[in-house]
Amino acid sequence: MASLETPVCNFGWKAVDFDLPGVDGKRYNLTSIIGEKGLLVMFICNHCPYVKAIRDRIIRDVKELRKYGIGAIAIMSNDPADYPEDSFDNMAQVAREYNFPFPYVWDETQQVAKTYGAVCTPDFFGFNDKLELQYRGRLDASRKEAAPTDARRDLFEGMLQVAETGHGPDEQIPSIGCSIKWRTE
Repeated sequence: MASLETPVCNFGWKAVDFDLPGVDGKRYNLTSIIGEKGLLVMFICNHCPYVKAIRDRIIRDVKELRKYGIGAIAIMSNDPADYPEDSFDNMAQVAREYNFPFPYVWDETQQVAKTYGAVCTPDFFGFNDKLELQYRGRLDASRKEAAPTDARRDLFEGMLQVAETGHGPDEQIPSIGCSIKWRTE
């Protein structure tokens, strides 16, 4: 399980639309999920210890960011052939169990992850209301274990700044996590 770090934020990069199936039976694209002030696109999965360590914090932050006009979606792009815990059925089970307050969708072809340049789980892309990238950093100081409860909330603070100003913070700390499990063809 290789740990990777995300690249620095490419400010202004425009979000690329997609049309992906959600575990709730609906399909989602950018227009259906963007909030009045922006959008958080998260690449996560079920099996990754980095994601498991912060799942409750992701849920907390998404709920709070919604109050500030930030929409959110979680995309699972791993190949479940070698990681059955990441199957579509298991995605639906995890979304129900944790009562995800955001759509959880499957990027079966892995094309969305490739287009976005996602490298690991979790990988966070925070966009303003013009769908321009303004945040590509970590949730907080958590790694495979959750950081202390009073840890600085990097993602939340960054996206709050995006909601208020349309621009993300100049300084961002990269996210770290398990590599995307690419299909071998």
